[in-house]
Amino acid sequence: MKRKHHDLQAWQFAIQLVKDVYTLTANFPSSETYGLTNQMRRSAVSVPSNIAEGAARNGSKEFLYFLGIARGSLSELETQIVIAREIGYLADSAVLERQIDDVFGLIGGLINSLKKP
Repeated sequence: MKRKHHDLQAWQFAIQLVKDVYTLTANFPSSETYGLTNQMRRSAVSVPSNIAEGAARNGSKEFLYFLGIARGSLSELETQIVIAREIGYLADSAVLERQIDDVFGLIGGLINSLKKP
């Protein structure tokens, strides 16, 4: 059964971001399994999850609320990527940061479209 959020580019791009974060963090030291690895994965998973939950709710106001949470999770993930780069777990984070920018922008577009009268 296809749900409303499956058609949203923001959700689709966020799913790809999750896959990339999982691939990337698989190379982190095992000592980070319950630290930065877990935190980055949880932040990434939160993004499409909140888009989906908001899309399934009963109106624009609730959808906007969950889109705000999704953007917050993106900002968390961005911060964690900077930390991973600064402590030497990531040589180059440009691709992930670009993906975050893309998803952030797509969510912004959704927010703007929901705010229009």
